[in-house]
Amino acid sequence: MDKYFYDILCDTPIIAAVKDMDGLEKCLDTDIKIVFILFGDLCSINDIIEKIKRADKIAMVHIDLIVGLSPKEVAVDHIKRNTRADGIISTKLNLINRAIELNMYTVYRIFLIDSMALQSLTNQSRMIRSDLLEVMPGAIPEVIRKVSSFTKKPVIAGGLITTKKEVIESLEAGATAISTSNQEVWSL
Repeated sequence: MDKYFYDILCDTPIIAAVKDMDGLEKCLDTDIKIVFILFGDLCSINDIIEKIKRADKIAMVHIDLIVGLSPKEVAVDHIKRNTRADGIISTKLNLINRAIELNMYTVYRIFLIDSMALQSLTNQSRMIRSDLLEVMPGAIPEVIRKVSSFTKKPVIAGGLITTKKEVIESLEAGATAISTSNQEVWSL
């Protein structure tokens, strides 16, 4: 990961995860610098990204959630060639690896729903090449602490974080940043 992206992440550790146009418009009026795009389709994604770029923010597309894109590497090629997105988020390592080849920022999102998922992440963590690792749900500080202890990647705590206390607990547990769609947290 380049220093510019890492510095922004550390300077403004709250990431706006937007899931509709209303949320997008609201996040553009905040000091948040990184926006996770969790909605859109093949026809609208470029307009969504342009709004974010005009606000001088980093646009990260959750490529798995964009209607009309397949879970194939060509979807990443499409985002790279036809938009000004800075990077992608995905639960699929093949898409993460393609984005790395295209010099895009990458966030590998993983759902840690049980001890088997945590063990699987522990076993494969050396093979994950993404810039960042987003752990969901992020409102469990002990899990964030465990993941931060074995990965060398910055960890984002995502999901179910709704209070200032939960933000602080996640950051103290080792998260570098928090991603949330809760608009009240965006202004912390």
